[in-house]
Amino acid sequence: MKPSAIVLFIAGLIQRNPKRTTAAITAFLMGAGTFAMAALTPAEPPKLVRLVTEPVQADVAAQGGGALTLYRNGSTRSSDTPEALLARMGVVDAEAARFLRGHVDARNALFSRTGRPVAVQADDGQKLLSLRTHWLDKPGSQEFRRLIVEKTEAGLTARVETAPLQVGQRVASGVIRSSLFAAADEVNLPDSVTYQLADIFGSVINFHKGLRKGDSFSVVYETLEADGEPVRAGRVLSAEFVNRGKAHEAVWFQESGNPGQGGYFDFAGESLRRAYLAAPLPVLRVTSKFGERHHPILGYTHKHTGVDYAAPTGTPVRTIGDGTVTVAGAQNGYGNVIYISHLNGKDSTVYAHLSRIDVKPGQKVSQGDVIGAVGATGRATGPHLHFEFRVENKPVNPTVALAEQSGAVLASVAKKETFAQLSLDMQAQLESAKQMAGAAFE
Repeated sequence: MKPSAIVLFIAGLIQRNPKRTTAAITAFLMGAGTFAMAALTPAEPPKLVRLVTEPVQADVAAQGGGALTLYRNGSTRSSDTPEALLARMGVVDAEAARFLRGHVDARNALFSRTGRPVAVQADDGQKLLSLRTHWLDKPGSQEFRRLIVEKTEAGLTARVETAPLQVGQRVASGVIRSSLFAAADEVNLPDSVTYQLADIFGSVINFHKGLRKGDSFSVVYETLEADGEPVRAGRVLSAEFVNRGKAHEAVWFQESGNPGQGGYFDFAGESLRRAYLAAPLPVLRVTSKFGERHHPILGYTHKHTGVDYAAPTGTPVRTIGDGTVTVAGAQNGYGNVIYISHLNGKDSTVYAHLSRIDVKPGQKVSQGDVIGAVGATGRATGPHLHFEFRVENKPVNPTVALAEQSGAVLASVAKKETFAQLSLDMQAQLESAKQMAGAAFE
């Protein structure tokens, strides 16, 4: 019998005997499920088995039940109408569509929105039993909002609840084929986690020119979840980056009772923190180096006192080290510019052509703080960051000075046993991420 004929035959059975046919299908699926589970158990030596068959009749009506609940997940689209959303979720229910259109909370939560998760339950007649969605009110919030639409004896109801985000963990592993961000996109790694990887390893890996095809990374990171679904990525908890055959590792450790005093360490417990980040942007494209150059606007050759990094307008700019803001404002050809004096008293840095300034003179800043954004103010032919590193107010080559900075600033790990156990746990998770990635690519 052809597949199409089988489908028509089954459809006819359902129309003539819906309850008994449903019971038969359910019994078949239960048997199939048992078979699938058994197939995953270790094989045993064959045994002689005597098969006994007896006629069995499943009467769903006699059992007083038989109604099926159907589940479906999806997401909202900006063009959704109530009918379109429900139809995509497998629901055909004019009453539910009217309710969603008329209820203010439901309408605001579901329509003219893109990408909000939707979970639906429907009965075997495709009528809505319940619908849920959730969202964040604002970026950075530690709570989320949840819409629940339910069918009751009195009809459909809707309510909005507020609940705390739950902390979870995710792992990922990728291989560099062209760039860090391309590899991260390939394994669905959030951009915020990719930026953190560049920050963590930026002092030992040149992400602009130093990556090689075949380099790899594995990472364990926090997620903030709503109803079991990640809505925002959090901190990188551990990572390993293999660059040119050398493995670089990092573990986030924060002693209990010292909030805000955590940092990244290698597996042996040595701090990865250096006096300065390697650069004020996480991923770099140098358009003008330090030294003599032909000025693109002034039209003559003169000494370029910094390095120009091309980046889209609005790209966050970070301070490379702890210090105090001495200048924050407009200044001649620099446009919007920030000067920072660093803690040793002799080093300072300059960040020019900014589209915005997020700090004020006299403000204390910490390494990695966002102080502004890339722009094209002042004498600039396009959006970029002009960055200077000065020693006793004399510009030096930032690329050389930051590459030659002294090794890691050592920080003691007071609870060495706690750190040692954390390090072992994270190494095991990173190894699992690598094995899963290997299996996925086989």
